[in-house]
Amino acid sequence: MIPIRTAVYGVNGKMGQLLSKHITLSEDFEMIFGVDKNPGKITNEFPVYKDPFEYEGTIDLIIDFSHSSNLEKMLEYATARSIATVIATTGLCEDHVFMLKDASKKIPILYSPNMSLGVNIMNSILKHYSKMLSDGFDIEIIEKHHNKKIDAPSGTAYLLADTINKALDNQMTPVYGRHGSDCPRSSNEIGIHTVRGGSISGEHTVIFAGDQEIIEIKHTALSKDLFAHDALRASRIFIKKQPGYYTMTDIYNL
Repeated sequence: MIPIRTAVYGVNGKMGQLLSKHITLSEDFEMIFGVDKNPGKITNEFPVYKDPFEYEGTIDLIIDFSHSSNLEKMLEYATARSIATVIATTGLCEDHVFMLKDASKKIPILYSPNMSLGVNIMNSILKHYSKMLSDGFDIEIIEKHHNKKIDAPSGTAYLLADTINKALDNQMTPVYGRHGSDCPRSSNEIGIHTVRGGSISGEHTVIFAGDQEIIEIKHTALSKDLFAHDALRASRIFIKKQPGYYTMTDIYNL
């Protein structure tokens, strides 16, 4: 089997370094080059560029674990060179998603704010059972991450809340944390709460709290290696896709 020739965006970041390590150790992938705003920050065994157009060869795949500010330039390069692209960046807004969907008319694009297979199975459970659990249950989401994470709530918390809301015909209103002396809860809220501390890799809990029972659906990432491992797991399937906009639901038929 010919390895999938891969470039990593944000390669000198923590996730970029983990991902490049997994690619280097994999028989299915070949690490061709990286892109980073600080190319010389770390010594790598492959070339790192500030601008992807500096690389003149061909590749099969881009995996992006960088920052939303890089998206426009990356998509310009990916569409110009017809490269399948995996977006694992969090903190994207509606305009960014529009850009992804526009680019997907020319290239395959996989977007997931969380590459973990477990999180996406959790999301599938919520899609299928939230409506059944909504009657008489209050819904709260708690997400926990390390103290260096810059966006809050997490992209995964937004993903889970959006899935629940769609299952409930978009009748719910997100409430981000609570404070004050007069903030009673309404029945159509989805509470979303953020914890930042230490080196927590990622933990997401969805609580359905009723009068006589409480149901919790929880996922805990034990290390960041999970996200690199599962990004490659999904990429093995995704690389065979035709141009279009894909989510993890499409990849795993969840």
